[in-house]
Amino acid sequence: MRLFFTALLFYTRLPVPKGIDHAPDALNRATLFLPVIGWLVGAVGIGTYWLGTVLFPPQFLPILFSMIATIWITGAFHEDGFADVCDGFGGGWTKQKILTIMKDSRLGTYGLVGLGLLLAVKFFALQALLSVEAFGWGVALKYVSAHSVSRLMAVTVIRALPYAREDAEDSKAKPVAQGLTTGQLLAATILGLAPLVALVIYTELWIYLTFLIPLWLVRWRLIWFFNKWIGGYTGDCLGATQQLTEVILYLSFVSLLWVSV
Repeated sequence: MRLFFTALLFYTRLPVPKGIDHAPDALNRATLFLPVIGWLVGAVGIGTYWLGTVLFPPQFLPILFSMIATIWITGAFHEDGFADVCDGFGGGWTKQKILTIMKDSRLGTYGLVGLGLLLAVKFFALQALLSVEAFGWGVALKYVSAHSVSRLMAVTVIRALPYAREDAEDSKAKPVAQGLTTGQLLAATILGLAPLVALVIYTELWIYLTFLIPLWLVRWRLIWFFNKWIGGYTGDCLGATQQLTEVILYLSFVSLLWVSV
């Protein structure tokens, strides 16, 4: 429980019991709970959407409020990482230049355009999904799955690559830069895939498991890209991985619905 609350403290704005801090060793071991944070963020998002449909016309406003809720609860943690990756890899041509740009707190043109387009795709993907499928447990599990599985993809990047920054002492991602044990990765995998497996059982549609293929391809490509340019990953790279794979899973759900109509 202490490790879970440590993950909650680091990855969200939610309150935790007194005595929970940012101890590096605890933060490193708490990484396996990142998919569970996805459960919570997804639950808050879909709960906000449901409340929005009670108070407002469905689809547009409820979806927007849902996205605002998930961004607020995480403090835009992953969105910030995605924007920094856009700026760093868009404006830098050497490892040091890319890392320097990503560490800059200012938002550049690449980051602004990239984040804007990402949020737009996410909004319209959710709108398309919810305009075709009636709200229920199936929709809720899809929403939660996108958040948990995408965070699992970020966890696998930690296992696959070394940490890229030499000045890890000054990095916010230093606590998770020590790598993962096989046991931690296995636990994170079970926790991350649980909502997707629950969706398969609830709908009796095994095709949803095939959506792991495009996610794995995106994850493989990102790992290749990060390794080529900076020789590893940073915290921003993990955020970008989470955001991109979350959107890919939404698009997979929408594509299946469109083909089925």
